[in-house]
Amino acid sequence: MPWQLDDVHTHVGFSVKHMMVTTVRGQFKSYRGTLKLDPKDFTRSRFEGEIDVASIDTGNQQRDDHLRTNDFFDAPTHPKIRFASTRIEPKSEGEFVVHGELTIRGVTRPVALDVEFHGTSKNPYGKTVAGLSARGTVNRKEFGVVYNALLETGGVAIGEKVKLEVDVEAAYAEESVATAAAAPA
Repeated sequence: MPWQLDDVHTHVGFSVKHMMVTTVRGQFKSYRGTLKLDPKDFTRSRFEGEIDVASIDTGNQQRDDHLRTNDFFDAPTHPKIRFASTRIEPKSEGEFVVHGELTIRGVTRPVALDVEFHGTSKNPYGKTVAGLSARGTVNRKEFGVVYNALLETGGVAIGEKVKLEVDVEAAYAEESVATAAAAPA
């Protein structure tokens, strides 16, 4: 069952420790994904996503420009971050672990995301929509993102652990196609 991401109601974000005492948050503004969602048996669902690295936004242009360089994501050489699910296991009612392969800077590693499936509903336009939230943590160094600076007080400027946070709203694509086909020219 194909579902289309609703870009207005989807968020792809992250957070990382800065100077060992605070958290910097960011998001990617350009992404696309394929959801083959089975609302009756979520474990049969499949997910694939692709993020445009150059769309990173932390609210600071100078930092964003630095994150695009070879010190971090190397956007000119590795313009995409990719995720593909490999299996889904249930945890409890509405909660799952989605296992998959994450590729950053050309390095692919297995990841496990805690996913909460929020179910389906009808939007004000009569289309069926579904929602889910995914959370996980990766070590950026495992993907070749190793830049850092030592602090004179000890420690490092940028944490190794990066928390991922994805909130998705998607519309059932078959209804979207049927609605578009039925619309007057």
